[in-house]
Amino acid sequence: MNFRTATKHDVPAIVDMLSHDKLGKLREHLPGPVPAAYFEAFDKIAQDPNQELMVIEDDAKSIVGTFQITFIPYLTYQGGMRAQLEAVRVRDDVRGRGLGTQVVAWAIKRAKARNAHLLQLTTDKRRPEAIRFYEKMGFIASHEGMKLHF
Repeated sequence: MNFRTATKHDVPAIVDMLSHDKLGKLREHLPGPVPAAYFEAFDKIAQDPNQELMVIEDDAKSIVGTFQITFIPYLTYQGGMRAQLEAVRVRDDVRGRGLGTQVVAWAIKRAKARNAHLLQLTTDKRRPEAIRFYEKMGFIASHEGMKLHF
């Protein structure tokens, strides 16, 4: 498996994985070609030095996974940096082969390389299997997250 920074060419494959996810089906709308809004969002991500949108390729150069890490500088922890892991997706046909474990290990290594003092993530409460997976990887549900959708 090869981890690399996503390119604009990868956007359709990434959006496809997002839209095939059980909760992503409720959020993503793909009636035909990938809407321009996804490419516009990609451009914003690519231009931000605190964003890293990654893809994972198999030996045939097919995209089998994706995730995004956001580096958040802040004043607490003596001007520390935290890393936020988001949008982890593994293509359905390659699940159960340890790719999720590789993603988390890669993200931890990258967060440490950027001098983050912690790696955090959120996962929907309707994903009990994901919660169990992240707990096995050492993540602790130490805070109660809240959202306000607009």
